[in-house]
Amino acid sequence: MLVPTTPDGGLWTADHDGVRWICAFSDEAALARFARARGEAPRAWRCRTFPGAHLLDEVAPLLGAPAGVALDAGSDHAALFPHAGGGAGAAVHRDSTPGGRP
Repeated sequence: MLVPTTPDGGLWTADHDGVRWICAFSDEAALARFARARGEAPRAWRCRTFPGAHLLDEVAPLLGAPAGVALDAGSDHAALFPHAGGGAGAAVHRDSTPGGRP
């Protein structure tokens, strides 16, 4: 997964309803579509790459708040993956509402 970074090198997150979502994209094309929809396509996006299970099970718990991964926000196939504790494969999958954004 690609995760955009903030100017100080942190992971790009969004807080919604008490959950901190790590904003991740399945590939560069998904990030480009998201950037175009926000009117931010011309800017350079710096990203880090993570395996999905590592991001969800190892990184999300370090955020100090209830957290999860928002994958491909704003797309037709967007999904939310809340951290459920445990190791790889212990996460619970929950689809976002159509057109919803974290």
